[in-house]
Amino acid sequence: MTLLKEIKSPVSKELEQFNAYFKQSLRSEVYLLNLITNYVIRNKGKQMRPLLVFLSAKLTGSINDSTYDAATLIELMHTATLIHDDVVDDASRRRGLLTLHKIWKNKIAVLIGDYLLSRGLLLAVKNKEYDLLEIVSSAVKEMSEGELLQIEKSKRMDINEVVYFDIIRKKTAALLASCAAAGAKSAGADTETVLKLKSFGENLGIAFQIKDDILDYNGTKTGKNIGNDIKEKKITLPLLFSLKQAEEKEKRKIIRLLRQKNKTDNTIHEIFDFVDKYKGIAYATKRMNEFIDKATAQIEDFKHSPYHKNLLDFVDFVVKRSK
Repeated sequence: MTLLKEIKSPVSKELEQFNAYFKQSLRSEVYLLNLITNYVIRNKGKQMRPLLVFLSAKLTGSINDSTYDAATLIELMHTATLIHDDVVDDASRRRGLLTLHKIWKNKIAVLIGDYLLSRGLLLAVKNKEYDLLEIVSSAVKEMSEGELLQIEKSKRMDINEVVYFDIIRKKTAALLASCAAAGAKSAGADTETVLKLKSFGENLGIAFQIKDDILDYNGTKTGKNIGNDIKEKKITLPLLFSLKQAEEKEKRKIIRLLRQKNKTDNTIHEIFDFVDKYKGIAYATKRMNEFIDKATAQIEDFKHSPYHKNLLDFVDFVVKRSK
């Protein structure tokens, strides 16, 4: 956590101001809405997305009102998608707290998600932030496509590496790409610079998701148990590589175990052992590092900036986190 505090230090005041700005953007005259959105604010995480927006703005220019709009728009859209995801997945907890639909039921949770989406749209229109709206809306579209593609492929069990990377580029990387691009755009960066920062965020997002996949085998996740991907029949990179190495008979056995509805701990550990046997974690780690190298290469031109190191430390934090 010390590293994250150091990364935030150049924009710590801006992040504090953002919290107030974000809270104001949620305010309503409806008591129930305020009650629930206050709960949402209590459940916010490490501020990774606003942090990336602000650091990208500092790297390419300076923070201004548009930067606060960018961070708020992204956080509103992202929070809305998380609430909807929790309903779809019937998730009980997020970051250790009960999910909205477990407290207020599905109907209200879905409506709260819709409310957050509408607040984001209204914010962008009110302040004429049409470029930012396009960046963030494109990310939300890709996130939805990625989720649906993953559901489709999980049912068919016919995923390959090309499909896997397409899923995570859309599902996870698109959002971090929008953070970096929106931060640069808000600071007045030209099109070429915005695209560089977008590529930085996308490659970082892919590495982030691969790290998440690795943690499902040998780490911890807040609010989730190890092996959650296996329980949800998701074929992620460590397993995907291992299946490619195995003989057909062994491969069919693992796919059969993965298809089981109610998996026992023994079933999950058998799949863990299979991935360990074929060094799936080592392969995934190698691929993760490749995308980290691609990400850092995109901001090499900004190494003269005092904020370049903070972004490199941000990248380091992503790949070294334990949850």
